[in-house]
Amino acid sequence: MRMINIVTLGCSKNTVDSENIAGHLQKAGFVVKFDDVRNTADVVIINTCGFIGDAKEESISVILEYAELKKIKKNPKKIVVCGCLSQRYAEELSAEIPEVDAFYGVNDWDKLIKDILEQKTFDGSFTDQRMLSTPQHYAFLKIAEGCNRSCSYCAIPLIRGKFISRPIDELVDEAKTLVEQGAKELLIIAQDTTYYGMDLYGKRRLGELLERLATESGAKWIRLHYTFPSSFPDDVVEVMKKYDCICNYIDIPLQHISTDILHSMQRGIDRQGTMDLMAKFRAQLPDVAIRTTLIVGYPGETDEDFNQLKDFVRDMRFERLGVFQYSAEEGTPSYALGDTVDDEEKQRRMDEIMALQDAISMEINSNNLT
Repeated sequence: MRMINIVTLGCSKNTVDSENIAGHLQKAGFVVKFDDVRNTADVVIINTCGFIGDAKEESISVILEYAELKKIKKNPKKIVVCGCLSQRYAEELSAEIPEVDAFYGVNDWDKLIKDILEQKTFDGSFTDQRMLSTPQHYAFLKIAEGCNRSCSYCAIPLIRGKFISRPIDELVDEAKTLVEQGAKELLIIAQDTTYYGMDLYGKRRLGELLERLATESGAKWIRLHYTFPSSFPDDVVEVMKKYDCICNYIDIPLQHISTDILHSMQRGIDRQGTMDLMAKFRAQLPDVAIRTTLIVGYPGETDEDFNQLKDFVRDMRFERLGVFQYSAEEGTPSYALGDTVDDEEKQRRMDEIMALQDAISMEINSNNLT
């Protein structure tokens, strides 16, 4: 069984995990492919997402698809499931889908690789080998694992555990390697990039990391993703202003604007704090592109809360915006609040926000062409 197909579902953080798995297997002599639609591999590794209901359904659907292929066509010969869904529901999945040969959680990467290589020990670090799955011109740089936030709707801390920063020197070395391999743009990712350094150094050091990457990595562009609005580090804005290679772009999931909803979400910021932060970005970073995500249908979201959200989108004129419908996740604080907004109303609210944003994006993009 020398050919392996890795199927990655969910976010870019999963993509990096899959690339690290692939790198170690390729080094050991396996032929590794990503998302091989021809189903020619002996082993398929499915890296799952378990963040919200839709993601769980997609992951289960893909597992069942390969289970059926294994049963009928005898190929793949072996199915391995890992990642977030496997971390939360391995016991239940094992009982329901016996065609899967092994389940691994998000902290079991060394064991997964060791088992496939049929070795008793695993040598080296999980992050010291990568086989990139992205187009050659860009690569993700994952600077941390886990999350220390307590957002009421989010299961990520339950799945991924506490925030663990990677050392700055290690990240700079990896960034150099990625650039040497052809990456022109580095996309900085973590569950919360603005918390970077707190666990390892006792203070936020994202600004320092960005400066080191700007001056030492050789990357033509550096783009910041997954920031958090509460306690946004002031020095990050200053570093962005200082270096042309750091894109004038901020990815910052805001989730809502109603103070009541934000407090219930345990976001650590209110309406005024959010408005002040957006004003600061626009004032200090002229022509900055801001990308955000919002949640509609959160428990207790009233018509007034939703109207505030619509007005916020209309006034802020975000360059990029996405909307999620609230998904009640077991074990999260908001789960006890019930799912008070019905699915039809969630869909209506999402459609209304997206229609509003479509018009804004069209106008912004049209203006950029002139």
